[in-house]
Amino acid sequence: MTSRRYVARSKAIAARKLGEEPMVMSATDSTLFTLDEVASVIWAAADGVTPLDEIVEKKICALYDVSPEVALKDAEALIENLAEHGLLLLSDEPLVEASVSQGETR
Repeated sequence: MTSRRYVARSKAIAARKLGEEPMVMSATDSTLFTLDEVASVIWAAADGVTPLDEIVEKKICALYDVSPEVALKDAEALIENLAEHGLLLLSDEPLVEASVSQGETR
């Protein structure tokens, strides 16, 4: 069994919604990302304390006709890509400080 992954939005970004799509810019390299529907769900749920597999199961699989295994594999590829650009923070432990400092509430 693989370890649980936790995701949180980086503070080194600028994010705005354009219509229904979030636009996110990396402060490290000024790369601009437009998030699709699924990426937007993961982005919104990236609170640092909810594990990725739970986000996939409760959010993605509840909204879309996709198996948890396929959705998790795709979500892992997405978060790795966004983390490489400095948009997400990834950890095998809950990122409690990230959610508190971002003013997130549960």
